[in-house]
Amino acid sequence: MVTTQAPRKLQTPPDINSKEFVNNKYEYYKWMREESPVFKGKLSIMDIYFVSRYDDCVALLKDPRFVRNRTTATGGSRMPFPMPKATKLIAQSMITEDEPDHRRLRNLVHQAFTRQSMAKLSGRIEQLTNDLLDKAEANARSNQTIDLKAAYALPIPVTVIQEMVGVSDEDMPKFKNGLSALKDGFSGWSMARTLFWDMPRLGKFVRELIERKRTDPQDDILTKLIQAEDEGQKLNEDELVSMVFLMIVAGYETTVQLITNGVITLLQHPDQLEKLRAQPELMESAVEEILRFSGPVHATKPQYALEDVVIHGVTIPKGSAVMPNLGAANCDPTAFENPEVFDITRSPNKHIGFGSGIHACLGAPLARMETKIALANLLKRNPNLRLAVDSSELEVEIRPGWHTYKILPVMLG
Repeated sequence: MVTTQAPRKLQTPPDINSKEFVNNKYEYYKWMREESPVFKGKLSIMDIYFVSRYDDCVALLKDPRFVRNRTTATGGSRMPFPMPKATKLIAQSMITEDEPDHRRLRNLVHQAFTRQSMAKLSGRIEQLTNDLLDKAEANARSNQTIDLKAAYALPIPVTVIQEMVGVSDEDMPKFKNGLSALKDGFSGWSMARTLFWDMPRLGKFVRELIERKRTDPQDDILTKLIQAEDEGQKLNEDELVSMVFLMIVAGYETTVQLITNGVITLLQHPDQLEKLRAQPELMESAVEEILRFSGPVHATKPQYALEDVVIHGVTIPKGSAVMPNLGAANCDPTAFENPEVFDITRSPNKHIGFGSGIHACLGAPLARMETKIALANLLKRNPNLRLAVDSSELEVEIRPGWHTYKILPVMLG
């Protein structure tokens, strides 16, 4: 919950997509909660109503008057603007479905994410984090400053997703190109290339991968998704492609940023870092507080009103897009005592950093596990870990609905 510029007069109404908003988002969140709890603005080119108070966000995520499927509310297209099929599959995943389709998909996916699968991944993440730290620490000896995001936070979930999906080392260049397009390709001049070139290529690659798994099943989660059956129903090919895209976006992107934000937040609060070093058993609680205080995901997927809905005197017309502002809700003083204080012993901590209701993030247990192991091993092996720049020099990325940093320069030791 750190802004990168000194407090000053806010530009209201705020432009959610601007650098000014991104660098002062928590001040704007306070203004939104107090002055405009239902705020109409734009997310990229999309008109949207932002809800920012904690109780309102929790209620909205469970309110049957709102749905994720745009067609149900508007009678129009699923997407607010035209896009190729391969790209639609990213947007039309389980997280944009409503009941009963959502329940069917979630039940099928649960069969792949078994306790045994998670236990196997835990051991792999332990090994992976230590291997990456071996390399990072060796590089740090010749070059004292290292970008920990690129060297550590990024390759952890990339490798985990690679192994979950069952991508071979030979296919990794294609897979990594797809990851890069999903992360960086939906803004600016690169959007057209992403929509009409990168996504179709990634979609073709995933379909070929699915076909190989059908004929030659492996011990990976994609094979388990292909084989999953619930009351005689299986995932069709489009649903499988969507699920792979969802695993990439949710399982990879969120975890990279959560590990990065966690390191930054702990280094910015040395008293809490010292407490965590002295009591490593507080790691689970510390990760929950990182999710509340500086979690990477600050907005959910849009929801659409099935009828005119009035919240705090503001009418949200039928068919309009609404977005719970998780970042604002998680620092609401009506829900959290001293929300501006980072406290790794905070209890209870009812944050909604992974959403709430039926669309609470399915990958949350995996993201938590990766982050806990990554932070624990990093801190254990580097007692003198510190930022290589002043906190004010850390660059927050301009990504509406997210709170992420471009790089993480640190000194190990």
